Amino acid sequence: MISVKEAKSLIQEQVVPLSLHHVPLAIAAGATLGADIYAKTDIPAFEQSSMDGYAIRFDERDLPLTINGEMQAGADHPFTLLPEQAARIFTGAPLPHGADTVVMQEKVEVKNGILTILDDQLAPGSSVRCKGAEAAAGALAMQKGCKLTPAAIGFLAGIGYTEVEVCQTPAVAIIVTGKELQRPGEELAFGQVYESNSYSLTAALELAQITKINFYNADDNLDELTAVLQEALAENDVILLTGGVSVGDYDFVLRAAVKAGVTQVFHKVKQKPGKPLYFGKTEKQLVFGLPGNPSSVLSCFYQYVLPALEKMTGYKSNINDGGPGSMKVQEATLTHDYTKGAGLTHFLKAHFNDGNVTPLSAQESFRMSSFAQANCMIELAEEETVVAAGTKVKIYIFPE
Repeated sequence: MISVKEAKSLIQEQVVPLSLHHVPLAIAAGATLGADIYAKTDIPAFEQSSMDGYAIRFDERDLPLTINGEMQAGADHPFTLLPEQAARIFTGAPLPHGADTVVMQEKVEVKNGILTILDDQLAPGSSVRCKGAEAAAGALAMQKGCKLTPAAIGFLAGIGYTEVEVCQTPAVAIIVTGKELQRPGEELAFGQVYESNSYSLTAALELAQITKINFYNADDNLDELTAVLQEALAENDVILLTGGVSVGDYDFVLRAAVKAGVTQVFHKVKQKPGKPLYFGKTEKQLVFGLPGNPSSVLSCFYQYVLPALEKMTGYKSNINDGGPGSMKVQEATLTHDYTKGAGLTHFLKAHFNDGNVTPLSAQESFRMSSFAQANCMIELAEEETVVAAGTKVKIYIFPE
């Protein structure tokens, strides 16, 4: 067995970012930006009012000013403000030449076309958006590796982009193994359990903006599993197998992988849950053999599969800040004592709130009720045995 740190490092060494392609901005949501974006022009391209009011020269704020003209948003010609004049102006409109400040309409008095300013807190440049305030011409506007969130899409549209270069999205196969599995909604026969792993994996993949998901089923049969794995390898970039990665008489994943041309990188990690985790590769694909127990599947997905997918799609998350579909990693204060055996890293289902983290009950790898209530997992190192309340521990906050 290898350590958690070694397993993560070996996986990352094998991940190669996918190729780039151009897509219209309108359909780029959720993709990862594949190249730096630079502003083509100043945005805004002129000094702009940020509210409805009056444009003035700040130095003339104590004088009675004659209102001479107005500027609306979308004005198609410039307007020059002469000395001791003010202009009516509206949000988004260009400032008249000669003006440097906007006073809000609630802070003035207008009588017979004469403006008196009543704002003793007025400062130079008040309510004025400077030219290039959003993006200066030629400046880096957005770095590659950023997720194209709704806000990012709006920002890029606002600086004039109609298409962007993004990383390809990987196609991911989910291969469910096990003759004991029954589809939810169907009646259970003796010895059967409901299959849930494909549901949790699909939800986690979709939160990570992975939409090319293909499903396969294989019985506990070496030839059948080999054929299904070969089919999945022909159609996908990442393969996720659930179950069949231990060393029982009916655990065929390791042998099927060899027959399908997959090179094993490692098998078994010093962790709980998820010790039987398998990772292999072909020339182009990554293959994860996830343990069959539902809690193990999701724990291994978050710790190993999700970071690999992020690197594959070019996403450069700040591991401390998280991001769309990503985990945020930080420290929290343990609220209860916890005892574990030495030799395995433990990932505990837990609840984090206001700087404190509480391990939940039902930590067994087959139990999902506590996972359903958890918003994070605690990592306790191999060598730790007794962790006292009040200790700072490492936690991974789940994506939302």
